Formats: sequence, C-alpha cells, structure tokens
Amino acid sequence: MKKSLLIIATGLIVLGSSCKKYLDINENPNQATSGTPEVVLPQALVFTASNFNTFNTYGSQQVGYSANAGGYGGFGSAVTYDYSNATFAGLWTSTYDLLYDFQYVIEQTDTLPDYGYFNAAAKIMKAMNFQILIDTYNDVPYKSSLKGISNLTPEYDKAEDIYVDLANQLDTAIGTIITTMTEESTNPTSNVKPLSSATDPMFGGDMEKWIQFANTVKLRLFIRANGKVTFTNTTFDAAGFLTSDAIVNPGYTRDNGKQNPQWNTWAYTYTGAAGNKAWIPTKFMLSFYDGAKLNDYRGQAIYYNFATSAGTVSNQLGYENSSVPSSPAGSAWLSGANTGSDRGSTTAGKSIGILKGPNAGEPILMASESYFLQAEAALRGIITGDAKTLFENGILASYKYLYMKPDGTYDNNWDPATDFDSYLADNDSYLVHFENATTLEEQVEAIITQKYIALNFIHGHEAWNEYRRTHYPAIVNGSTNATLTFASTQSISTRPDRLPTRVLYPLTESSNNSVNMPKGISPFSSFIFWALQ
Repeated sequence: MKKSLLIIATGLIVLGSSCKKYLDINENPNQATSGTPEVVLPQALVFTASNFNTFNTYGSQQVGYSANAGGYGGFGSAVTYDYSNATFAGLWTSTYDLLYDFQYVIEQTDTLPDYGYFNAAAKIMKAMNFQILIDTYNDVPYKSSLKGISNLTPEYDKAEDIYVDLANQLDTAIGTIITTMTEESTNPTSNVKPLSSATDPMFGGDMEKWIQFANTVKLRLFIRANGKVTFTNTTFDAAGFLTSDAIVNPGYTRDNGKQNPQWNTWAYTYTGAAGNKAWIPTKFMLSFYDGAKLNDYRGQAIYYNFATSAGTVSNQLGYENSSVPSSPAGSAWLSGANTGSDRGSTTAGKSIGILKGPNAGEPILMASESYFLQAEAALRGIITGDAKTLFENGILASYKYLYMKPDGTYDNNWDPATDFDSYLADNDSYLVHFENATTLEEQVEAIITQKYIALNFIHGHEAWNEYRRTHYPAIVNGSTNATLTFASTQSISTRPDRLPTRVLYPLTESSNNSVNMPKGISPFSSFIFWALQ
C-alpha cells in the first residue's frame, strides 16, 4: 500500500547510550573466565549485541544520525569534538572484556574436535570484534593481548597486519565448521556438540549461516582495506554471503536487565520510564526521507510523527537554543506508524522500524549491508556478480528489516516490495537508480549512500567507518545548511569538513600501558589506515 509522504522540517540527531553486559561471565578480565563453552558462548554473543548499541551511539553522533535535543545541556565533546582519552572510553574496555570471553571459548575447545562448532563461532566473533576495534582505534594490542595477568602490558600490532590475520582466522573457522559438519554427517558414532537456540542466540545452530556470516565479515575486511593490504587467500567459501539479517535474541523480555538493549536505552526501561531523551534526529538524515534529497517511505516506519502535520523533531548537531525541540517520550526513533496504542511503554512490542519493542532481536550484521558490500566488491572485481542487482537487493533488504515486526511478521499495509517499487518510481537520482550512475565514483557514492540510509541509527559506527573511508554520503564542506552537512556547529576541527578523524586511546591505556601505546595521536590528523584523508 502506497503511503502519502509529507515534506517536513529536517533536523540532526545524536545519541547517548550505556552498555550493560547481560549476565556477565567475566567481570574482571585479569582473572580467568569460568564456565563451560555452552554457557560462555551465548552470553558473549548477547553482550556483543549490547556492545553494538554503544557503538551505534558513538557512530550515530559522528555521522549525522543524531543531534542534541532541547531541554538538555552539557554535551561537551560530543558537539565540540574536543576529545580526551576519556571520550568514548567504554568502547575499548567493553570490547576487550568481550574478547576475553570469546578467547576463553577458543582455548577451551581448541583441542576438542567435538566442540568444533563452538570453536569456530568464537573465532568468527573474535575476528569481527577485533575489526571493530581497529576501525575505531587503528593499531591495537592483538598477538600478545587477552593473556590476563600473564601480560598486563601487551604490545600493539599494526592494524594492517591484524586485518590480514583476521581474514586468515575466518578461513580457519570456516574450515573447522566444514570438517565438523563432515564428521557429524558421515560418522554415526560421532559425538559432535551442536549449537542450538540455547547456545547460539543468533543463528540457532544453522552452520551454513555461520559460514555466510564469516564470508561477509571477511568481505568487509577486503572492501575496507582494498588496495592497502595484501590478503593471503582472496577466495570465499561457496556458501556465499548473508542474505538475511544476523540477529541476536536470547529471549529478550520486558523484565529487568533482559530487554532489547536499544529499546532499553532509547524507548522505555522495564519499569515504563522513558529512555534517553537527550538526542533527536538530524535534519541531514531526514533529508534522505522527506523530499529534500530523496522521497522514502522508510521515514514513516522509523520516526514518530514523520507523516503528520506535527512532523519529526530534529536539530543540527551543536545548535543549542530554546527553540530546539525536545524528544517525545519513547524517542523520536520509536515509529508512530501502524502502532496505535502499542507505542505506549506498557504495551509496546509489535512495532516496526528501528525500535521495534523490548522483545525484538538486536541485529549484528544486516542483510542490507551484506548486499551493499557485495555490490561494491563486484564493482571492484573482488567477487563476481551484478552490482546493480546486489545494490537493489540491499535497498529491498533494508525495507524488509524496517517493516518487520519483532515476531518476524509483516502487516498487509507495510509491504516491503511494494514500497521498494514506489521508491524507484518516486526518485530519479542515481543514488536510487544505479543504472543512472555513469562513473565508478558515482556508483560507489550510490552504494555507500544507500548503506548509510539502511544503517540509520542501527549501526552508526559502520556508517561512520564508511564515511571516513569514502567521504560518502557527500557533504558540503564548511556549509551552515543543516541538510548539506552533519558537522557540528560547535566543531573545533580545522579540517575542511570540520569533522574528527578518530577517537583517542582510553585512559586505561595511557595510565597502564603507555610504554606500548602509540604516541602523538590527534582526533583531527590521525587516521585509521584505510581512511580517505
């Protein structure tokens, strides 16, 4: 069903978030983790989902998904970019805490062939989380890390070298899965320990999807480091890449500590109290939905009041004035479409959009991102495939995710395929019609811009990584027009785009591992190795 779209005032969003480990296994990374692989692996997967909520907050503030709301102050470095080693420090500590858990599973199962599935899944997740660290900090402790008290001052490894090894580890994990699958299917007396919905809250033990997931993470490594790293093995397993969203759901409920992490942060707590209301959408982001740049029905699925006369509240990052609107209860990102009374804090859980409900799963890697990675890889000759088809599959996958309710169903008046067709009909830009992109640069811009739209407030960190790698979506350097740039109005950056380039290493490293920590790092002139300068 085609829905009418109103042109509304646009605005900027910025988030704040916290990350609490769900049934934490390893409170102190300097002491040994205890527990069986059956216990540690699923809880490390759930913590990954929670940690991604924090990374999304960080990335969404950088890349123009979120801006400061009215009624709040003290935004500090979030709007000035005057970063210290305390800014976003939790990204480092929470991820290394998580990596200890995956490393524990690996060490406990390395010599146990029956636990091949556990070993491989932990290796894949370890690789993914190390990539996230590198994409945030560049060089990090790797080979000598995760040793606990036996090495409290691990040496830093070059980011490029780690990327190569991560790809190798993914290949090893895929090989382990294939070997274990063969043993399980050909040996009637095998004692292979399968993954299940209890031990694998992401794929429920579907090892084909684990291979596709590993392939997709490896493809992200290849795309991001293209031309800067020589990988050992440039092929991918025949299982291919993800065609469905990788979503973690351990059985999220409205109970204390067991809600979907994004819902708990941004919508409502388990008591029904409003979540974080200090951030609202940006005018820059809204321009991709409301006709300023593109017309897109996904805006109605994402934002409260998008298609009403009241409109979605919005701002430009850094602009502080009494006229800046406040966030509605339950967040501006809690859809006002097709929810009715379900938007309320006591009955919600059947919504569409980004904040679907306290019981919704948390995505780890989107099918839309997988398709956009494949589209760019096909363009660059990394894989074979039709870039246009993959590009359009990525857009459609975004519609499918946003229109899907927590239980995986769709309402008749929110049909992804119908509105995808309308998206093509309502826009003539090469950012929507890949065939209208006449140069490689325009084709890359179309892919990254659509990835930016698909990742909106879901994986802000990945959108931020892609902006730094490609400088897309395009902004107008130095502009004061909120639809033409997402740079903060209070930016102290002297760069032409007035944006930062990275965050600093945390205080824990400067205090405890300063002998190894890279020196002279600047948030405005130091770059991740794959970044476009």
